[in-house]
Amino acid sequence: MEKIELKIIGLSYSQTQSGAYALVLAEKKGTRRLPIIIGGFEAQSIAIELEKMKPSRPLTHDLFNTFVKTFGVELKEVIIYNLVEGVFFAKIICEKEGEIIEIDARTSDAIAIGLRAKCPVYTFEHILSSAGIQLEDEVEPDSADFKETEEKEEKSEDNNLSNASVEELQDFLQIALEDEDYERASFIRDELNKRN
Repeated sequence: MEKIELKIIGLSYSQTQSGAYALVLAEKKGTRRLPIIIGGFEAQSIAIELEKMKPSRPLTHDLFNTFVKTFGVELKEVIIYNLVEGVFFAKIICEKEGEIIEIDARTSDAIAIGLRAKCPVYTFEHILSSAGIQLEDEVEPDSADFKETEEKEEKSEDNNLSNASVEELQDFLQIALEDEDYERASFIRDELNKRN
């Protein structure tokens, strides 16, 4: 299977899950986004590395990175290889003395460690096609269409996504993407996937 390289484009506080964050990955050569809900500790660790901050004491992911370097292990890449019932599975690919070793890891930990080792992050087409969100070209809606879409969105929030039609869900998804509300978009995407 051909690997698809991803990059981190955002990290935001979860509006629906206390203490959780949405990590948004994007195709390096494409328009699809992959939102992943992660815990607060992992989000903090990723943010610290992205911002090039140096904590006074090493975080767990820093310790892991120092440990592997000290013992001559090279971290090669992170692969998000599976998705089961909304849970992403990842592994860290390492090399020591010519031997390739795969280490199973939570996706958030694998990305936090991979960032420190300057590893690329990959996934596969089947992950992006089932959990990815496709960004469409931005089109200016006319005011009547926009108002109608807003009314449909309010109605859906009142009645829950499960009561919305597929067409309404697609409208809600487009609005969530335009607002860069990737967490909401992932819930809408999941509801659409249930119906396919």
